[in-house]
Amino acid sequence: MKSSAYGNYPDLKNVKKILVVKLRHLGDVLLTAPIFTALKRALPQARLDAFIWAEAAPMLEGHPALDGLVLYDRNWKKLGFRKLLKEAALLKRIRKENYDVVINLTEGDRGALAARISGAPIRVGFDPKGKGFWGKKGLYTHVVKHCPGLRHTVERNLDAVRRMGIFPRLEERQLCLHVPDESLLSVEKLVGRLPFLLIHPSSRWRFKCWPVEQMRELVHRLLERGERLVFTSGPDPIEISMVEQIVQGTDVLNLAGKISLKELAALIQKAKALICVDSVPLHIASALKTPAVVLFGPTSDVTWGPWQHPQARVVAEPMSCRPCYQDGCGGSKVSDCLQQLSVSKVLSAYDDLVNIRSEELCLKS
Repeated sequence: MKSSAYGNYPDLKNVKKILVVKLRHLGDVLLTAPIFTALKRALPQARLDAFIWAEAAPMLEGHPALDGLVLYDRNWKKLGFRKLLKEAALLKRIRKENYDVVINLTEGDRGALAARISGAPIRVGFDPKGKGFWGKKGLYTHVVKHCPGLRHTVERNLDAVRRMGIFPRLEERQLCLHVPDESLLSVEKLVGRLPFLLIHPSSRWRFKCWPVEQMRELVHRLLERGERLVFTSGPDPIEISMVEQIVQGTDVLNLAGKISLKELAALIQKAKALICVDSVPLHIASALKTPAVVLFGPTSDVTWGPWQHPQARVVAEPMSCRPCYQDGCGGSKVSDCLQQLSVSKVLSAYDDLVNIRSEELCLKS
């Protein structure tokens, strides 16, 4: 396809089918939602599909601009040689779809190969900067440059469509997450009366978690105030065990590992507020505009923090080494920036959020 001279943008007037690839974890996939909104506005005639990991499907299911999902099941790795057969069949399916455009938002090799094997005449991907297999950069017809500074992941994703000559409006950059009615009804039965404060203290990466001792102190101080607390976590046994240690001997509702992703979203939507670490619930809260207090340690709140969410507060220690993205200081699995984060600082952020929320509700009434 011909490209316009300035910007080398591809000619999109005959585009009918687009595949967006994001083979990453739950939060990463949710942060791609604005891409589909922007693409549908610019190319309303085009079918939009997403190629993602199967476990991340709830993050995009129900998106009004998305037409279909192509799912990669990571459990295939347990199949040995048959994994290759499954992958070959999936790539064959992608090839048969005759996509006009494939946009790869990940640096991994699998997305780049899918783009090339698709046969799409327009293939957009980020500059691998020498990583991955030889010649990887050459698989793309349009290469996206990396921003040299800190940039929120939503904007980084949108750079891929900017490279195509599509420039998203501010309202198109909002996160979108569909919460089914059945999930809302399910959590209403689980939780019962309102209001409640939801706490999600865990992450699959332990070095991003606040120490159990501090979290237990926070729980006791919130209970002394008369707060009704509900706890959640991911399905990993280590996360579930962490929550059990935190809530031991307290009168809280522990739903850790007991609910689906859509039910987690429904809980966040129903909650008066959310307290969590750098994990997928913070992105769900941004999509649903639930007030949130988010604890950050070695990761960047500029890159991964709340998005277009004025009722969110980031709590972090102003250490010169942040963000380091290390698995604990010196690879120790323990992050001093979280160890030093005080309970009083977290409570202060929560109080500020609740006070602002109360003032807004009074004004509306």
